[in-house]
Amino acid sequence: MAGSLKRANPDMVEDAVLIRAMKDANVPKFLKEDLPLFYAIIGDLFPGIEVKENDYGELKLTLEKMTEEKRMVSQPNFILKCI
Repeated sequence: MAGSLKRANPDMVEDAVLIRAMKDANVPKFLKEDLPLFYAIIGDLFPGIEVKENDYGELKLTLEKMTEEKRMVSQPNFILKCI
């Protein structure tokens, strides 16, 4: 996963590539209660490295719209889990 991210973003710092790969691979598998611990571990392993969030654009907007149509409460953690 990290290799494909690096090929898609050759100018991205390697630490940031690793962090994004770990987030993309693991966050959907965790319960929301586990996410703060995961982010704390990432912060300890890679101190001072800031990774901007992915721009999911149309996918995120569609998820938010569908949750409203189904009369569900659109929570940021729910949207993150779906992506």
